[in-house]
Amino acid sequence: MLSIPIKPFLVASSLIVSMSSAFAQDNLVNSLKINASEKSKELYKFTDVLNIENTSVKNQGSSGTCWSYSANSFLESEMIRMGKKPVEISQIYSARNAYIEKGRNYVRMHGAVALGDGGAFHDVINMYKKYGAVPQSVYTGLNYGTDKNKFAEMAALTESLLKAVVSNPNGELTPNWEKAYTAVIDSYLGQAPKSFQYNGKTYTPETFAKEVIGINADDYVEISSLQEYPYYTKFTLMVPDNWSFDQVYNVKMNELTETIDHALKNGYTVAWAGDVSEKSFSWKNGVAFVPEKKVEDMTAEEKADMFNGPKKEMTVTEEMRQKAFDNYTTTDDHGMHIVGISKDQNGKEYYIVKNSWGTTNDYKGYLYMSKEFAKYKATAIMLHKKAVPTTIAKKLGV
Repeated sequence: MLSIPIKPFLVASSLIVSMSSAFAQDNLVNSLKINASEKSKELYKFTDVLNIENTSVKNQGSSGTCWSYSANSFLESEMIRMGKKPVEISQIYSARNAYIEKGRNYVRMHGAVALGDGGAFHDVINMYKKYGAVPQSVYTGLNYGTDKNKFAEMAALTESLLKAVVSNPNGELTPNWEKAYTAVIDSYLGQAPKSFQYNGKTYTPETFAKEVIGINADDYVEISSLQEYPYYTKFTLMVPDNWSFDQVYNVKMNELTETIDHALKNGYTVAWAGDVSEKSFSWKNGVAFVPEKKVEDMTAEEKADMFNGPKKEMTVTEEMRQKAFDNYTTTDDHGMHIVGISKDQNGKEYYIVKNSWGTTNDYKGYLYMSKEFAKYKATAIMLHKKAVPTTIAKKLGV
């Protein structure tokens, strides 16, 4: 997922490849600034039901790397669950390796696939399996004088380079294009370390992944829900950021939240990808829900009051979910990390969600997402296969 939602009120479009996803990330965050009410934190009273231990909130800066931040946050919580001392995993090392693979794929596909710095949860798992992992302290990706990610210039250069390669001016490709492409990425992010010191011991990315992080990449599954595909089978999720054409498992819509609930109650966290470019998603107030009335039908007073305490929600159906996916009102524009369950003063449950936009909102980088919103606007979730409810796991064959 990356921050290029296809909405009429947003500037960026995920179908316009020439628009850098770094710009789109900024556009997404800026578009959400107006989604706020004055007394939200005062009028919502959240009480945690369970809150699984997780690492500190990070800031992805001006980059479309939410997928890497959220998936690596998820892996850090997996380390905690396994009884390990968590280490901040370099999000940009995962992203850097995905960019290399994405460039190769772009050339093989003659340019007929999305570019930009967006991606999906499986990209982190796939890169972990192929390239290993390194700690953030070893590879920050800040090789160009800033203290936060700022990828627009790099994205513009790599896109121009790859388009030139695909145009094939020599009539036959040489292997040198990949060296040039990698050199541009490394000039901005830094060369990937072949070995490094950590806590007095020398590691390669592969040995660090195996000995320190210690997860098995094959233990993780992605799940979605669309009516157009047979349930309990796998399908290719047709979103721009699935540049590797990985497949996900298909379940019924209510089984998405059933699976998330089961995972959380058994000590597993969940990575959530979906659409946050909604008028009913407030990053400032840290609340996301599905209003009973469509926003365009609300009065000015109702809009101003939207996040001032709990509101009734629309009941989401599978038909609504499929329609939203088909008409671009649900896009894969963001990825976050679900770490717990909380209740409001009326007893309604919300997911506690860790974001990667820093700590400037009402809940210091976290937000409360209603279950209706979670299942309506999710494009996919990722979790450990043992966290899937037994009845659903049997149907899926995992």
